[in-house]
Amino acid sequence: MSKELSYTIEEVSQLLKVSKLTIYDLIKKGEFPVFRVGRQMRMDAKDLENYISQHKTKQTIPSPAPAVHPQKMEIKDSSNLVISGQDMVLDILGKHIEKYSAFKTLRSYTGSLNSLISMYNGECDIVSVHMFDGDTGEYNLPYIKKILVGYPYILINLISRKAGFYVQKGNPLGLTAWTDLKQEHLTIVNREKGSGARILLDEQLRIEQIAPKSIKGYEHEETSHLSVASAVSTGIADVGVGIEKAAKIVGIDFVPLITERYDLVILKTPETEQTIRLLKEILTSTLFQSEINSLGDYDLSQTGTVLYETF
Repeated sequence: MSKELSYTIEEVSQLLKVSKLTIYDLIKKGEFPVFRVGRQMRMDAKDLENYISQHKTKQTIPSPAPAVHPQKMEIKDSSNLVISGQDMVLDILGKHIEKYSAFKTLRSYTGSLNSLISMYNGECDIVSVHMFDGDTGEYNLPYIKKILVGYPYILINLISRKAGFYVQKGNPLGLTAWTDLKQEHLTIVNREKGSGARILLDEQLRIEQIAPKSIKGYEHEETSHLSVASAVSTGIADVGVGIEKAAKIVGIDFVPLITERYDLVILKTPETEQTIRLLKEILTSTLFQSEINSLGDYDLSQTGTVLYETF
């Protein structure tokens, strides 16, 4: 996140939907680092992003009942599972994995493409991907087939979700299509190379024959949906590309342009057989799907479906 982006205490309280007294209490306890501009306290946006990331796995999401529970799986030796991706659905998935097995889940917030490369190098166990291929109009599989060459793997759907433009309240520039990015006065905020949102933008620019260098702000990179949405909210940029959930958290408008499939990739080895079986049971369980459904903005019609599998 760019260093110049920061929030007032009131803005932080609005973003987190808590009172200013709660924020001041966290500052007093040393959990929120702040700096002063004159008499006003401000918080660096990167520090806010880090706080949210560090506390995600500590959130307790109420589970509806009654519900179908996955079977408790006996794992001989407790071991770690590294899950890549940023969506909060992955935090819920990690909670369920720990609840129904002896696995301990660790989270990596690396983008889709870099996570897939990490899997190729043996550094990641469950990779979440949302990579659009402009030549086929398909998500994920064209990239996976090229990167995981020589590896057996399985591709399972996690959820589907809307992706599109983050725009300021009221959409003052009237942005409704990818071709609107040709507007000369427009300023964009981008995602880092290797992220699914960056791939989506670059593929759409290629399809529409728009030169990236012609877009003001194209080189301005942020590392999460939330930070891109925040940059639009504070007026640093007119538009950014991301998912609907972050727009609602920050309080800006969202222009849906595509439904993207958010899938999970796991290598198929004798060591991962239990993991794959457990993952299938969790994803298709009533309990897991009810929790995800309660968040809103997700399509679970394919959740748990095996989309592709090598043999």
